[in-house]
Amino acid sequence: MPQIYFEDITEGTIRDIGSYTVPQDEMIAFSKQYDPQPIHIDEEAASKSVFGDIIASGWYTACICMRLLVDEFLGETVSIGSPGLDELSWTTPVYAGDTLTVENEILDTRLSESRDDRGYVRNQTRAYNQDNDMVISWIATTIVLCRDAR
Repeated sequence: MPQIYFEDITEGTIRDIGSYTVPQDEMIAFSKQYDPQPIHIDEEAASKSVFGDIIASGWYTACICMRLLVDEFLGETVSIGSPGLDELSWTTPVYAGDTLTVENEILDTRLSESRDDRGYVRNQTRAYNQDNDMVISWIATTIVLCRDAR
């Protein structure tokens, strides 16, 4: 049951969201279904690319991070959604066997000017591989209910 309200979220907080090791079969299955580019599903084609091997779809990487974010933070908030992302960057390729470590930083918070029951939480989610290279980053706004309406 969600317990974290808007008033409980503090600017500057950085949360360790968890880690996930990328299994090759899952990575390829996702890409075959949703992003079937040769660099994601074809070993021969990928070996001839600048990457030298199959790499994960960026959308797969984002899904891993989103799952961890929900499991370790958003699932505990009284979030009512998001109007979207401001930025999304894939900065380093992800390979099978990589271990991704995810963190979330609260960049700023503001109360809604038009609705007294909610606030907006601008936050950045980042994931790093086992070499501490950032692999993905996004900035999003989450709408979170207030404990008591103003």
